[in-house]
Amino acid sequence: MGLEKRSVRIAGHRTSIALEPEFWAALERLAARRGETLASLIAAVDGAREPGQGLASALRVFALENYGAECEGNN
Repeated sequence: MGLEKRSVRIAGHRTSIALEPEFWAALERLAARRGETLASLIAAVDGAREPGQGLASALRVFALENYGAECEGNN
């Protein structure tokens, strides 16, 4: 599948993020499990990312790390 582009507002500024649909689904599930919106989850990842790291990359890493932790907790 190709990339799915979405617009979000972070710190009052609109930005577009392109991710694979599977990553969007994982992020939406993680946000729901945490009781927050997808936008607030993205803003938190944006605020915590390493200097020079792209937002899309940071979101993919976050999804993988947290989805992996979720799966480990279910074993």
